[in-house]
Amino acid sequence: MRVIFMGTPEFSVPVLEALAARHEIAAVYSQPPRPAGRGKKDRPSPVHARAEELGLPVRTPRNLKSAEDRAALAALDADVAVVVAYGLILPQAVLNAPRQGCLNIHASLLPRWRGAAPIHRAIMAGDTETGICVMRMEAGLDTGPVLTREATPIGPTDTTGDLHDRLSAMGARMILDALDRLSDLIPQPQPETGVTYAAKIDKAEARIDWSRPAAELVRHINGLSPFPGAWCEIHGERIKLLRAAPAEGAAAPGTVLHGFTIACGTGALNVLEAQREGKRPLPAADILRGLTLPDLL
Repeated sequence: MRVIFMGTPEFSVPVLEALAARHEIAAVYSQPPRPAGRGKKDRPSPVHARAEELGLPVRTPRNLKSAEDRAALAALDADVAVVVAYGLILPQAVLNAPRQGCLNIHASLLPRWRGAAPIHRAIMAGDTETGICVMRMEAGLDTGPVLTREATPIGPTDTTGDLHDRLSAMGARMILDALDRLSDLIPQPQPETGVTYAAKIDKAEARIDWSRPAAELVRHINGLSPFPGAWCEIHGERIKLLRAAPAEGAAAPGTVLHGFTIACGTGALNVLEAQREGKRPLPAADILRGLTLPDLL
């Protein structure tokens, strides 16, 4: 098939690679380069960079509102567009341009967790499973009918990073299957009940409040790992806690019980992985070799 691919972050790259290996990519659309790094120089998105490595044409419009941009997309004469975390709203004219419409790969079991941060929010809410839906796009936010879906369990110490990689690989496999069977798939409207919205993660959410129950904080830490990373201050240094599990014990919130086991509002948690400022993530045992923990009250 002749495919337009639209995506931006690392999550979308395996899907691009899978499509490029089997189908003709008419063009790759990605968000424009953004300032990044210490020098704040414009850096292409992960999809943009990988598309160039694959020798694919890349387009980076700031939006798709102009008649010129819409005409240029329509002129690609594509069979279908595949959209994965593109980050821009597609006007109806764009949705209508490919002969078989636009398909979206969404990292949740719709209608649960429509919106920007479905992986983070599923973990933070304590969901026991999530998954991938391939749906036909329409004007609403992740409201289109679902063509295929597949679930995967969320383990007790799974982080957003873990699920990110697993779901990205699932999406790549599922979109190839969906395109192979597209004429036979029957779109299933999403139910009106069970709708939840995955609001974008705000960095202000990341600071840890030890007065919260341990079960909530475990989900909080794992759900915000690796980005933006839940954090607390230790000796005036901001330490990111990147993986945690429930632990036995009780004391005043923030009390260090032993090792990296910390009392919470109810119960306690054990930090399994953390990251000091300017350093790489390490297992908690390695962090403790160079850091004495005070009570984190």
